[in-house]
Amino acid sequence: MTTTIPDETTSVGTATVPRPEYPRPDRDRSERWLSLNGAWGFEADGAPERITVPFAWETAASGVGRTWLEQATYRRRIEVPASWSGARVVLCFGAVHHHAVVEVNGIRVGEHRGGYEYFEFDITDALRASADRRTDEASSAGDEIAVAVHAPADKREIPHGKQRSIPRDDYDGVSFTPTSGIWQSVWLEARGRTYAQSVAMRGDSLDGFDVRVVLDGDHPAGAEVEVELDGAEERIRLVADPEGVAEGRIPIAAPHLWSPEDPHLYRLRVRTGDDLVTVTGGLRRIEARGEELHLNGERLYVRGVLDQGYWPETGLTAPTVDDLLGDVAWAAELGYNLVRKHLKFEEPLWLAEADRAGMLVWAEPACPSRYSPASAAAFEAQLEGMVERDGNHPSIVIWGLYNEEWGLDWDIPGSPARAEAARHAYDRLRALDDSRLIVENSGWSHVKTDLLDWHYYEPDLGEWARAVGALASGEQETFPVRLGPDFVVDKSLYGSDDTPRTGIPLINSEYGEGFTSLERIWHLRWETQELRRHDRYAGYVYTEFADVEHEAAGLLTTDRRLKDGAGLVPRDVNAETVIVIDLVPRAAGADIVPPDAETTVDVHISHHGTDAVRGTVVGAWLAAYAPLPAEAPHAGAESAEVQAVPFRLSDAVSIAVPTHPAPGRFGLWFVDGAGTVRARAYLDAAEVESANRRGARPGEFPGHAQPGWTRG
Repeated sequence: MTTTIPDETTSVGTATVPRPEYPRPDRDRSERWLSLNGAWGFEADGAPERITVPFAWETAASGVGRTWLEQATYRRRIEVPASWSGARVVLCFGAVHHHAVVEVNGIRVGEHRGGYEYFEFDITDALRASADRRTDEASSAGDEIAVAVHAPADKREIPHGKQRSIPRDDYDGVSFTPTSGIWQSVWLEARGRTYAQSVAMRGDSLDGFDVRVVLDGDHPAGAEVEVELDGAEERIRLVADPEGVAEGRIPIAAPHLWSPEDPHLYRLRVRTGDDLVTVTGGLRRIEARGEELHLNGERLYVRGVLDQGYWPETGLTAPTVDDLLGDVAWAAELGYNLVRKHLKFEEPLWLAEADRAGMLVWAEPACPSRYSPASAAAFEAQLEGMVERDGNHPSIVIWGLYNEEWGLDWDIPGSPARAEAARHAYDRLRALDDSRLIVENSGWSHVKTDLLDWHYYEPDLGEWARAVGALASGEQETFPVRLGPDFVVDKSLYGSDDTPRTGIPLINSEYGEGFTSLERIWHLRWETQELRRHDRYAGYVYTEFADVEHEAAGLLTTDRRLKDGAGLVPRDVNAETVIVIDLVPRAAGADIVPPDAETTVDVHISHHGTDAVRGTVVGAWLAAYAPLPAEAPHAGAESAEVQAVPFRLSDAVSIAVPTHPAPGRFGLWFVDGAGTVRARAYLDAAEVESANRRGARPGEFPGHAQPGWTRG
């Protein structure tokens, strides 16, 4: 097979390079770098001879569009800039699924297993000698890079997250098109002869950064390292040990903490001889104090959304940097203060934007789907790279590990080996990073965790309200989970009798129901308010941010358009202050029957600000499904005064609901003493049509509706 190998001119200039931006603003070497995104030669049976990097070969954007291709080789020629003479040249890969073997000019420079982690190879010694290259123009030969990739169709024992597998795995119903080959940016960097291969900066002391620099290159042992605070006088000088590791602490005289309200970032300039890298981080501390979460010593309530990070034409890779960063802005617009980035190491650019925007992040690796000692080892093998790449981001406050016992065969309670795999993963991650909270198995069956989180999908809102209350009180420990079309299991929060029942923050990290946009927005309103009703909960994570392929559970469509909310503004549901209504609604679009006589409804205020707030609840009828005005009406029903204390559900107050025999929307506004609207909610009044069952025949469709499928 003869393949035309693109040279560097194919991908020079932003007009022809996809994703041309520098990929690592958090570890900045952008003064001397070269993007290798763009056209590469592609060798695979029955596939086109060219592919566009950095898009997976399954995607339309790659130009290949092949699913279940298992082997391929990428090739391209490069010309290292003459200005890099004397530098060490490092070849960087954002991510390649799953096993990559890299050669330069026929010399094997390294290999990497694991489809989600960043990796790099120093290729200086494999490049053609500088004397063999022209210094004023591109060489006719240049240097050739070859990347041979193996992406097995059978992914069950390798970390693959939401990628579909053949044979299918246990959670195939909630899996998507695979992501194979190079699926994040590829680039070259010029570095010093001895250089900082990695820099860890931890600011959880709140008054300075603990710094650890790992050196590589010519003479790492004993090398001097200077670390200075960009734009300030603080600096330290370190000397690397015999292993090439330099550690120290740079104190900050007047600390400026990072928080969602004030996401202040520091930049550290790390210099070793002729090498310079600028690293970004923040001063912040996340901790569990009993059943409460605290950020920088202040109480934190998580209002989160689950985001799987897929796009219609490009899969796990964002089509443009604007699309990628726009997702952070969308999450904030929807009222969320945290994104649970699900089973995927998202690009450092996205994490850097979360840092800048003050968006909290729950980050987690991909899981395998079947347990074996080998699969557990492969799962843990990701953790060091995860912490090394992403550990400097102050936005990441929670590390997740396994999800819903995936890779543990749904059987932590029944298998000591599987339970030990979860515990061991926790211990391994804790040894790598002691500055964040860790969840060892998200969803249920906890054996060693900093958060008791649970996933629950329940279509009956009355049952949802009952279960949420019983789980909060401790009266109930189990809940039904649909693991397959005909497989419903009662799962427990606890994987063993030794797991503490109290003293750990309790959080729902997946919920949501409904098939239509109207049903989903209805469940969002009522399910979220029930979580806010119970003070024991430390937060929630809604499923989900955007649709993915067949999974239409998002607040946004796959191309990031807000779905019809029938007048609902999601940020009202996810606000710091919300109205909680004492009512079990009847149906989507018809919370109550249109009242033919005046009645009352009891409401509470859930407030998560720093100070108490007083006010009244004002109510008024609007046209059916009309958007709520920002301001409360001057003429309307009004409750007695209510005081909302932070993190305590207020006492109930009653508000009159005037007669309104026609369909309508009864708006509710919580207005403080200064006349400011602090929260909005509503009740829809409409007829509920009886279900049509005329087509049923005796003996057909036995049984009843089951709880919704887990979308974990």
